[in-house]
Amino acid sequence: MTDYYRPIAQVDAARPENAHRLVGAWGWFTEVEVLSRSQPPRIMAAADVDSVHLRPLMEPRVPIAGISMDRPRVMGIINVTPDSFSDGGKHSSIEAAVAGSLNMKDADILDVGGESTRPGASFVSEDEEIARTVPVIKALRTAGITTPISIDTRKAAVAACALDAGANLVNDVSGFTFDPALALLCADRSAPVCVMHAQGDPATMQQDPRYDDVLLDVFDFLKHQIDMLIAKGIPKERILADPGIGFGKTLEHNLRLLSRLSLFHGLGVPLLLGASRKKFIGTISKTNAAHDRMPGSLAVALAALKHGTQIVRVHDVPETAQAIALWRAAMAGCAHG
Repeated sequence: MTDYYRPIAQVDAARPENAHRLVGAWGWFTEVEVLSRSQPPRIMAAADVDSVHLRPLMEPRVPIAGISMDRPRVMGIINVTPDSFSDGGKHSSIEAAVAGSLNMKDADILDVGGESTRPGASFVSEDEEIARTVPVIKALRTAGITTPISIDTRKAAVAACALDAGANLVNDVSGFTFDPALALLCADRSAPVCVMHAQGDPATMQQDPRYDDVLLDVFDFLKHQIDMLIAKGIPKERILADPGIGFGKTLEHNLRLLSRLSLFHGLGVPLLLGASRKKFIGTISKTNAAHDRMPGSLAVALAALKHGTQIVRVHDVPETAQAIALWRAAMAGCAHG
């Protein structure tokens, strides 16, 4: 029987002396929820947890792509696609993409993608994806933008060209299951990576997704893929994990993942959450248009930070950065620099 240990994260200003700092960052915990596929959940004092399981919940995460993980970070979305679900066409020209990036001055990292991963999206060829993304990355660097850049792709050829153009990190929504050459490329280039969970591909992923236990199934997938990436030569210190909200998941699946996000600290790597403007936010808030889901997206981002999630991937960067600054000040009782 395998148990899974989820730290019950706290951010209260009053911290007990026996509290453990959550991954060396802003949260802490004194108890864990023990989850199993065969037994009901139970609560256990953190002091009673074996050190093997406790260590990954406490160890500070090292910087990735030069970004420290000791405070919440914002990843700004730059989709250079005509058909993304929320901002398709908004950054389809080089000039628009650069202007959009300049408006994301509060972003800690920019995520450039040339293939829509909305439900039902069609496949984009390598050549087309390269033609969309590489000129934009080059233009961002030419414009003097020094913010780390992530290339959002499933394909090794696209990643190679993007890294050559000035990208720093590879963000694969397929969790490195689509192109076997991608992991080896990232290992060879010493590129940090983000491994995400998705059930199915964008064209089919929302056609009746099913799980035995979505929380534990996603955890097991990510653990397996992290182990695979390490075996391919990518050190654990260069890996991020993303549970993949909305990628082959129903409303109920998404909410179960969000309510227990801190489980994924057990993977031993920093966590990234991309939930901005997604359909479940519109369903709950009764907002049809994706661009009207900013308030709900902020709420989900702040909820993720309460679980200790290090990076939130968002469309609305200035608003998210402001919300995070106020959330941190309100939780700590003092302003942060």
